[in-house]
Amino acid sequence: MYNNRSFARVSFGNLLFFPLLLLLAVAGCDNKESSGDALARVNGEKILRSEVDKHYQNQTTGSPQQPVGEQATSLRLSVLKELIDNEIMMQRARKLGLLATDEEVDAKFAEFKAPYTQEQFDKRLKEMNITVDDFKRDLRRSLTVEKVFNKEVTSKINVTDSDITTYYNEHKAEFNLIEPQYHLAQIVVTTAPNPQVNNLKGDKAQSEPDAKKKIQMLMNRIESGEDFSSVAMNYSEQPNTSGNGGDMGFIPESSLKADMEAMKAISKLKIGQNTDPIPAYGDGHKLVGYRIVKLIAREPAGQRELADPRVQAAIRQQLRDRREQLLRAAYYEVVRNEAKVENYFADELLKSAGAAKK
Repeated sequence: MYNNRSFARVSFGNLLFFPLLLLLAVAGCDNKESSGDALARVNGEKILRSEVDKHYQNQTTGSPQQPVGEQATSLRLSVLKELIDNEIMMQRARKLGLLATDEEVDAKFAEFKAPYTQEQFDKRLKEMNITVDDFKRDLRRSLTVEKVFNKEVTSKINVTDSDITTYYNEHKAEFNLIEPQYHLAQIVVTTAPNPQVNNLKGDKAQSEPDAKKKIQMLMNRIESGEDFSSVAMNYSEQPNTSGNGGDMGFIPESSLKADMEAMKAISKLKIGQNTDPIPAYGDGHKLVGYRIVKLIAREPAGQRELADPRVQAAIRQQLRDRREQLLRAAYYEVVRNEAKVENYFADELLKSAGAAKK
């Protein structure tokens, strides 16, 4: 509840350990299924090579270092596995009558498109190498999968008051803050283009003067009454926080003191207020950008009691999240066990590995 949120970036794992020459052999193998248009089948339904290629390109677009060799093959295998799982869930949704409707897809599509002009939206689709139909098809999949999970898993989770009490008694020390904590959100603008920027506008500063102009523009928007989290989602250049409105979670006071200029500005804030633009420094006290920080809540040191509604809400959510994660994983295994999956790409990799040893 009161700890920093952790954010993990997806990295390409070295899951396959054979020479690059072997990878080239895989691409040219004679298996008529995979050398054609299908890399896998799920209960007879094809998963096309072109679909895997599009999702692969989508995941690697904008990356400063493109995966090669074993990394590229590993990522393609991972993409294919995800598409297999999605197809299994789509087939389950059809049986349950839970496919997302055109109205639901159109509403979600409009929500995604709203922050952009038509020109900006078309540019983003082109960068991801997908069409509007591709985008809507992926939206339909994600909405459908959530509908299945909501019916088959989420709706069946129940966290009782007794569960909450038991957890609190077993983890009471977790709710004893040894120092004050600050719940913060931020908007960040960098002085050099960041290839990992994923704000809704795809907007990033190109230089230090550009960053100074942009942060002042964003400050003007906030002072004019625009919602802080919306500005963060649209324009912030901090990859780990822009997607959730700049929310940084709870930060211990000792961590904030590493930047005394920021700490001094934050300590003057009342709940709901934000700082003026603050310089952000990297190694060697080098200016790397500017940020605006908002104080959402401040928690003094001391023990939080079970009677505190925030403690109860935090425990309830944590227990629900844990159970949902466990049950979703179990549900995936159940539906996989019932499906007939033929992964031609994986078969080729193993066969080629065996051939290389001879």
